[in-house]
Amino acid sequence: MLKPVRVVIFSVFWALVISALAGCSFQDEDQVWEISGGIFGTTYHINVVLPRDEERLQTLADGIESELKRVDMAMSTYKPDSELSRLNRKDDQSGWTPLSEPLFEVIQRSVEIARLTDGAFDVTVGPLVNLWGFGPDARPDDVPAPERIEAMRAATGWEHLELDAEARAIRSDRPQYIDLSGIAKGYGVDVVARYLESEGVSAYLVEIGGEVRVHGRKPDGAAWRLAVEKPSEQGREVNAIVALDSQAMATSGDYRNYYESDGRRYSHTIDPETGRPITHRLASVTVIAEDCMTADALATAFDVLGQEKAMALATRNNIPAYFIVRGDDAFEVRQTPAFSSYVVQ
Repeated sequence: MLKPVRVVIFSVFWALVISALAGCSFQDEDQVWEISGGIFGTTYHINVVLPRDEERLQTLADGIESELKRVDMAMSTYKPDSELSRLNRKDDQSGWTPLSEPLFEVIQRSVEIARLTDGAFDVTVGPLVNLWGFGPDARPDDVPAPERIEAMRAATGWEHLELDAEARAIRSDRPQYIDLSGIAKGYGVDVVARYLESEGVSAYLVEIGGEVRVHGRKPDGAAWRLAVEKPSEQGREVNAIVALDSQAMATSGDYRNYYESDGRRYSHTIDPETGRPITHRLASVTVIAEDCMTADALATAFDVLGQEKAMALATRNNIPAYFIVRGDDAFEVRQTPAFSSYVVQ
């Protein structure tokens, strides 16, 4: 989710941690350096392959800060002055509203993913996200009444959004509250990747809140290896390892962001069809794509659909997807044929 940045000790400042993770001591040879900090209410870790040059690393860190702040100010629902918040506050959205290039790009991709998934990914569910206590509003003391859920569900719908690509504008035949938390983090990863490439960085790993994009290889020629996490509330465990070269990977699951009320668990993932948190046995789903925005949105959509429907859709469209399902006694794994080629362990 996009939230105001809160970094312990450093407050709103970005922490630059530059440490040699690999390579030798010769200054002109490539090493892996890490730049890390906080954004969107989570953390980021960026590895770049470069010779030792602290001035250049600081320049990159400053540039990353600027790029991610731009995304936050365009798409946050936690910032009342963000571009998206201003759009959401409009009582009449029937007229065309020009959008910045980043916001238009993300909403346009959101509509494409909504169409592909038959509405399982729907960025207009923002009022329902807030109603269930997973948005900027405070968590409710009681589970929302069925009548209120249905009233809000009936008012949503991605099909009401109309986009004009030439004018880079949006309108809707009814007011909509758009929530981009299922795609904007992945877009932030892509923005950093584009920035690094524009600065001549040809090998990198960008990670924001678990969403990842890599390019090139490490100094020893090895591919970037990433862990698919086993759903666990106690700690981090590895379920599988994949090797990527120039792809992105995103995971969606219900095992971290949830709450319990009267002994029942409520996931942060809202099913647009029912207006309620998902209740199936799919614990997490990981998707690989060419860009992280797409991987992020598809992972969210597959989490909504559940393993059987998502598996069928992913297989039909040759999408690499990895599902961890709660069995009677243990987790069970399902993966599409397209995903299996990436697994190394």
